[in-house]
Amino acid sequence: MGEGRSRLVFDEDALLYDQARPGYPEELFEDLVVLSGIPQGGRVLEIGCGTGKATLPLARRGYRMLCVELGPNLATVARRNLASFPSVEVVNADFETWPVEEGAFDLVTSATAIHWIDESVRYYKIARALKPGGAVAPFRHSHVHTDRDGGFFEEVQRLYERITPEIVEPDFKGLPGPEEVPAREVEQMEATGLYGPVLVRRYPFEVEYDSESYVRLLMTYSGHRELAPDRRERLLGAIVELIDTRYGGRITKGYLATLCVAHRL
Repeated sequence: MGEGRSRLVFDEDALLYDQARPGYPEELFEDLVVLSGIPQGGRVLEIGCGTGKATLPLARRGYRMLCVELGPNLATVARRNLASFPSVEVVNADFETWPVEEGAFDLVTSATAIHWIDESVRYYKIARALKPGGAVAPFRHSHVHTDRDGGFFEEVQRLYERITPEIVEPDFKGLPGPEEVPAREVEQMEATGLYGPVLVRRYPFEVEYDSESYVRLLMTYSGHRELAPDRRERLLGAIVELIDTRYGGRITKGYLATLCVAHRL
């Protein structure tokens, strides 16, 4: 993959990633269990578990889990976070080259990580890992508009355009509403011809940040981490000043968690 450097940038500060990134709504995991039909005590393969934020809710439900994580530091933190679950194993490996155990899993899932896997490998290798009738269920976060953001994200966009235009999204037209975010995985799954109908569920939620916690969040994003240090500090300093002087020291960010579930034919 041409994005190998970006895939590993999260590993540089695994503890920060663990502390700053939001989790996922509990309702998502409840629906994942029902829609996937995974049996009690079933076996789960998780691709790109990071520090285990999405692993824990499934581990607590008693599933046997094998988690494949590319970043060695992230894998270390995940093992620590999951130490009380002996039925969960974290393997430090690249899923694309990892020797998959064929037909061994009731469920394959991935939390905001599946897009890092080469499309020519992604859902084909997952199908090989699944038992007949087993389910694939990727889910991810998206940044969406909420009326509670007070216009902060439109205003902060001007800072990015002025200070770090290279990480500005081309033709940015504002944040989408939760209903406007496409479920990109549907088309990719359907294109393989290996899965049945894809079910989609959406879960909007909000997180409030002060200027310090918001900057810590930004430092878990690959585009920000890859900036030259002086320009990154200039950008982050301007964002802190904006939050503290114009937004009372706190902002609200809107998220959408999108779950897609399909069964292997």
